[in-house]
Amino acid sequence: MKITIQTDETQTEIAVDIRCPGLTPELEKVISLLRTLDMKLTGQKERSTYILDVSQVLYIDSADKKTFLYTENEVYESDLRLYELEEQLARADFIRAGKSSIVNLRRIMSLRSEIDGRIRVTMSNGEKLVVSRQYAGILKQRLGVK
Repeated sequence: MKITIQTDETQTEIAVDIRCPGLTPELEKVISLLRTLDMKLTGQKERSTYILDVSQVLYIDSADKKTFLYTENEVYESDLRLYELEEQLARADFIRAGKSSIVNLRRIMSLRSEIDGRIRVTMSNGEKLVVSRQYAGILKQRLGVK
């Protein structure tokens, strides 16, 4: 891969131009990463609103009609529903893990297949989550695991 950087003081924003013979899995990862750089989510905690970089979020969980954003050490409540967050994060490296959860693929440290077809993932903070059988194949495909 060849990287060329051109500085131009007349530019008002950063523009990324990719030239390639074809779309590869590696290139798709680069594009996904670039798209997530500016993405933010808001979460509430103790009557304050926090602005979170998408990359900080390990996973999102929904329970009792409330949606929660989990970071390395904190939990925030989101005003958005799980399906709205799933749509918003579709271009980032987040996938559905079950009826009530979405996981950040970039924050998965390890995975283990269970006998019943589910996958147990360990997140970067050591927390363990279960990916249902329905989404296990998608998870493996997105991570490039057989």
